Amino acid sequence: MEEDKVSCFLCSHHCLISNGKFGICHVRENRGGVLYTHAYGELIARNIDPVEKKPLYHFFPGSKSFSIATIGCNFQCSFCQNWQISQVKEAKASGVRSEEVKPEEVVQEARETGSKSISYTYTEPTIFFEYAYEISQLAKKEGLFNVFVTNGYMTEEMIRTIHPALDAANIDLKSFRDEYYRKVCGGRLAPVLKSIELMKKLNIWIEVTTLLVPGQNDSEEELNGIANFLAGLDPSIPWHISRFYPQYKMEDLESTSLEALTQAYDTGKKAGLRYVYLGNVGQGNDTYCYQCRHLLIERYGFSVRVNRIKEGHCPDCQTAVDGVGL
Repeated sequence: MEEDKVSCFLCSHHCLISNGKFGICHVRENRGGVLYTHAYGELIARNIDPVEKKPLYHFFPGSKSFSIATIGCNFQCSFCQNWQISQVKEAKASGVRSEEVKPEEVVQEARETGSKSISYTYTEPTIFFEYAYEISQLAKKEGLFNVFVTNGYMTEEMIRTIHPALDAANIDLKSFRDEYYRKVCGGRLAPVLKSIELMKKLNIWIEVTTLLVPGQNDSEEELNGIANFLAGLDPSIPWHISRFYPQYKMEDLESTSLEALTQAYDTGKKAGLRYVYLGNVGQGNDTYCYQCRHLLIERYGFSVRVNRIKEGHCPDCQTAVDGVGL
């Protein structure tokens, strides 16, 4: 653009970046009117996780997911649980180092570890999109599935580009108030809702997570808003309600009480959601048939102890269980 400025269309910030400057994510730089990424191939984490850790409870339950991340994020959440690697300035100050890994190497390692999928997670996959995109194409050819764990702040163009290769996503719906997104996360609510709606329309399997922060996003009105939005879109969308632990810039707050989590769980069920789960409390993470209420999957932490689902159906009443690879 004029004066060598570059407009980035990767996420909903739509950063207009001056020559020599970075976008909000701090990993995309304008050099002489050309946009460069500093995240491509620079892994700061790679692990073999249970897919339940993403969390995805209805996507090949009990399988392994090869999980990777690069540095950076397009949000600056005050409560970030991974701020040591998601915030570029903090990561560099603490000496976090990356390792150059080619897309082919990621796919090969995923296969060798017996992983069913590759998850782009820990930080925000949107900001290392080009890298994730190339890996996802190779992964598909090798029969692997692709998973985004994301804040949902990407553009429609990005979603439609990755869509043929993206099989599932866990999307953070951090609040149902735009003010909260602006003040606490450095973003807006509307683009996240739009991403959830578009992914659902494109038949990407989605599950939604809300980190319940005491006194911040846990009001009855707000929880009703989230639950009713999801139920109105599709009651089969699993909703994960996670406990907050004091972190980063919110170390002065208390952890979420079990009572608050239980109330949110009840709100989700009253709204008509078929599957509501609690996170980080050691209970409320089993899957039940929404028709006959019988236990389908028993979990301990991120491990599947018992899976009674037969060919995608409840063995007791034959109701189809929503999900992929059940």
